[in-house]
Amino acid sequence: MSVSRRVVPLTLDNLEDLPASCRTCLFWELGPLADPRPMQPDEAKLAKESWLSATLLDWGSCGKVVYVGGEPVGYALFAPPGFVPRAMSFPTSPVSGDAVLLLNAHVAAPWRAGGIGRMLAQSVAAELVPRGVKAVEAFGSTGPLSRGCLMPADYLRSVGFKTVRPHPAYPRLRMELRSTVSWRYDVEYALERIFGTNVGKSLTPAR
Repeated sequence: MSVSRRVVPLTLDNLEDLPASCRTCLFWELGPLADPRPMQPDEAKLAKESWLSATLLDWGSCGKVVYVGGEPVGYALFAPPGFVPRAMSFPTSPVSGDAVLLLNAHVAAPWRAGGIGRMLAQSVAAELVPRGVKAVEAFGSTGPLSRGCLMPADYLRSVGFKTVRPHPAYPRLRMELRSTVSWRYDVEYALERIFGTNVGKSLTPAR
């Protein structure tokens, strides 16, 4: 008997299905001027809920969660830079006005084969393109100088992102969501590789 698979929008109802470390991490949701004192887990969860609620109300769907047999096995979180306070804190800021920032992307290790990453990638692409999003951007990490929940810049380049603002620690990279015939393959291939591999780093998440 086949196991059901589905991808649904991230909402307040299923926010608890994110991995525990991500559920209380506020690296992206809090800006550099936020209270530096560490938050208690319950306080961090409320802050995460508040951010998600405001983003859903003001912009719309900003995340996807994939389930296999009712078990959450992966997710993606994305939003325009204006909804992400941390997006202005990098030396390569700001994110382009026509782009959405990819905050996090993750598929649990046991599920990184068999098409789960592709399902999530297709769902994200299908969400963004009809909404007029021209590109996805991300801040890359280039080694020991970088900190926070970032993906390695070399990895982003290997899956189709291009550097638009170089920097020794925090380059900003971009992937065009082209409307040409090659769009479907290029974008889904890049996003699938991101979602199908745990490349994110959480060296100093804001709590």
